[in-house]
Amino acid sequence: MELQPPRGTLDLLPPEGGRMRAVYDRAAEIARRYGYRYVETPGFEHTELFAATSGQTSDVVSKEMYTFRDRGDRSITLRPEGTAPVMRAYLHQRQEMPSPFKAYYLTRMYRYGRPQAGRYREHRQFGIEVFDEASPAADVETIVLGDRFLRELGLARYRVEVNSIGDEACRPAYREELLAFLSANRDRLRDEHRDRLEDNPLRVLDCRDEACVTVASEAPRLVDRLCEDCRAHFDAVKEGLRAEGLEPVVTPTLVRGLDYYTRTAFEFVSEVLSQAQATLFGGGRYDGLAEALGGPRVPGVGFGMGLERVLLALKDEGVEPPGDTGPTVFVVGIGSGRQAARELVRSLRAAGVPADAAFEERPLKAQLKAADRADAAYAAMVGDREIEAGVATLRRLSDGAQEEVPLGDVVNWLARTDGASG
Repeated sequence: MELQPPRGTLDLLPPEGGRMRAVYDRAAEIARRYGYRYVETPGFEHTELFAATSGQTSDVVSKEMYTFRDRGDRSITLRPEGTAPVMRAYLHQRQEMPSPFKAYYLTRMYRYGRPQAGRYREHRQFGIEVFDEASPAADVETIVLGDRFLRELGLARYRVEVNSIGDEACRPAYREELLAFLSANRDRLRDEHRDRLEDNPLRVLDCRDEACVTVASEAPRLVDRLCEDCRAHFDAVKEGLRAEGLEPVVTPTLVRGLDYYTRTAFEFVSEVLSQAQATLFGGGRYDGLAEALGGPRVPGVGFGMGLERVLLALKDEGVEPPGDTGPTVFVVGIGSGRQAARELVRSLRAAGVPADAAFEERPLKAQLKAADRADAAYAAMVGDREIEAGVATLRRLSDGAQEEVPLGDVVNWLARTDGASG
């Protein structure tokens, strides 16, 4: 049997699993700090949800979705992105939800593609969404929250790129102008865009192929052709970001890869990762998404952040990633101290102090080796001598320093130590 995980997926064993868990916890903490509440949606949805919202010509729908027929002959797709499922769930129970609706999720997404460092077919994502709020202040808060999360992890070498891709009032005229320009330059584009140019000319702006990048740099700029309302919205977003201490870089070729985006689009771009992996995460506004699902107009804004890419950026910036720790103490029972050791483990756990111990009788050396492998901070040794003296020997495993503590005070001593380290 093949023991390797499927191509494009990861096994996260310690310490990598602890690092991802710690990033989850940091993401949840900052989302709650900004007033967002946790949501979950199913790992698979009816395929039409993504086909109706992402666009039939998008890479997600045309190339990357894991789609299959279930036993009821229904077309089902593993979740490739988080916004559409959260909007579907919100519309289903909208009357019971607050307004604005502010949600975050930490979940797995599935996209078929060529695996590479920081890009996997199954990846973990931190996302936030704000529904039923059209104010540019919501755009600003979304971007600021993402920036704060990266900063608190220790990242510093990245920039915030922003653009406005207009709305139904100004984008149609721009689309025609862009289509005319690209048609005149069709021979300079890569085959995919040359053959499907009329389907969605904005996708050329999102292409990373050098030939397409050159053509896009010469194309008419939507940011210069915004209607009055979109212009005012974009100006307010930039002003709000500057008030928060961010200096956004206006990037006229920045568009998002899904059809439901309108107005504000943004990306956080690493200055240390390779060009193919440089985008740490992105997001934007999607005021027409709910209508694409057959619901009322519900303006929204949010982002989706691949956490594997963030951990890769931490490594490349030389920043130690967060991680969970082993138990505070590994209790070692020897000889007549075994029963007292078992009781000590129960007392420590009941007091909320992370504690571990061997499942069966083992020599002292083997138990101390197990304590090291468990990444415990301390070993609490209880043997014949300790029972006679009524103490436990507390050894700090990082440097071997030891201290004798009365058995009745070990829980309080370690509780104080664990609280101070936390």
